[in-house]
Amino acid sequence: MGETISLTDFSGRAWPAIFLQDGAQGLDMPPMEVFSDTSPNLDGGSFRSTKAAAREIMLPLYLYGVDRRTLLKLKRNLTRTLNPKNGHCVLRFTEGDGTSRYITAYYKGGMEGKEGPDDAGFTWCRYGVQLTAFDPWFYGTNEVMAEWKTGAGKEFLKGPGKPFLPMEISRGTITSSGVPVSNPGDVECWPVWELVGPIRSFTISNEAGQKFGVNKGDGTKDIIAGGETLTIDTRPGYKTVRSSTGKNFWPDLDTSPALFSIPSGESKVSVKMNPGASSAALRLRMLPRYESY
Repeated sequence: MGETISLTDFSGRAWPAIFLQDGAQGLDMPPMEVFSDTSPNLDGGSFRSTKAAAREIMLPLYLYGVDRRTLLKLKRNLTRTLNPKNGHCVLRFTEGDGTSRYITAYYKGGMEGKEGPDDAGFTWCRYGVQLTAFDPWFYGTNEVMAEWKTGAGKEFLKGPGKPFLPMEISRGTITSSGVPVSNPGDVECWPVWELVGPIRSFTISNEAGQKFGVNKGDGTKDIIAGGETLTIDTRPGYKTVRSSTGKNFWPDLDTSPALFSIPSGESKVSVKMNPGASSAALRLRMLPRYESY
């Protein structure tokens, strides 16, 4: 984990400091790309699709040192932290009530340096740091979680009076049809599913009819052994189906699997799971995504 640099706490013992000035850009709605079709015989065009583009961020930073040596130290710490050869940066915004959101970005430019009278002095300098967030969404810091179990279930974390259960439970199967799921984010998010054995077969589906699962054989043998966990990571750039033993379960998925996302707001998922001889569980974890901080 890299160095943490505060850009707003610049009083008292925090001097010398790096702090954010007025004029930051690119922190609200991400840019959108809109695709359309045109016809040679009709006016205008027709909407085809849209997607969020990479987000460009500009942070006006002011560096102040009590002497020349401390200023140079501040600059070197900042350049080392921002250098994309050392990896990405995480911008974290925390409100007064403790709510925190973050976005991942890479340094693009802005610290090449100027020595004009409005840009630098003996103990101070300012930069317009330019960053690119290839994933343009802000993320919350608290995971949303839910759980299905063959024993007593846990409440879905969506506020008092709104339980994740009930579910229909029998000795042979868990069947939860149309269970409400709440995504508090502004856009869809991609969940991580965890199945804890013993499990003989399972299917997970959404309201649009998208589904995935493993339903092999006659259902009398465990596909996930007791104590083993199968993790299905649907996030873009991951898309893995792997057990805690290291086995790749992707070839075992049913035909045409759809590792679907969870839309913003209220939606429903359905679960059908055939556990083995002892208690089994299915967990859902997801990080909500937001349009701005």
